[in-house]
Amino acid sequence: MRTRKSNRLENFDYSQNGMYFVTICTKGREELFGEIIDGKIILNELGIIVLKNLQEIPNYFENIFLDRYIIMPNHLHLIVEINKSIVGAVHEPPLQKRRNMLIPKIIGKFKMLSAKEINILTKNSGNPLWQRNYYDHIIRNEISLNKIREYILTNPGRWERDRNNAENILM
Repeated sequence: MRTRKSNRLENFDYSQNGMYFVTICTKGREELFGEIIDGKIILNELGIIVLKNLQEIPNYFENIFLDRYIIMPNHLHLIVEINKSIVGAVHEPPLQKRRNMLIPKIIGKFKMLSAKEINILTKNSGNPLWQRNYYDHIIRNEISLNKIREYILTNPGRWERDRNNAENILM
């Protein structure tokens, strides 16, 4: 049986306190959530569903905060903060325990709920909405955090040059 290569750090506990930069793309990078006009994202009905589900993440998980996020036509970026009041010991969970880690659970729940709602609306239950995986980056310091916040804030203004823009697929 073939196993998928994980994008996650092999011995990192994605449930520990910290800030995580996450990017989630639509299947085939299909532009589904709106369009960029004059450097601003204008969400359509599907984009508004994604926004609603994104904003509900903290309702499902204790000690989770969304620091910043942006929904683009075919992907989204977000900074997730885990801030548990009681900090446990850092440990290295075995691979089979990784699905129980908080960041993968958060992303999985978001993808499932948003896809379900969109698929009901569009009467499209057979095709996946999201790419199978997602990209993450562990934010290790304030300088990195501020650069990522700026990247998120200015992302719509760079859409014409964005490699996720279908017009730039050969970049």
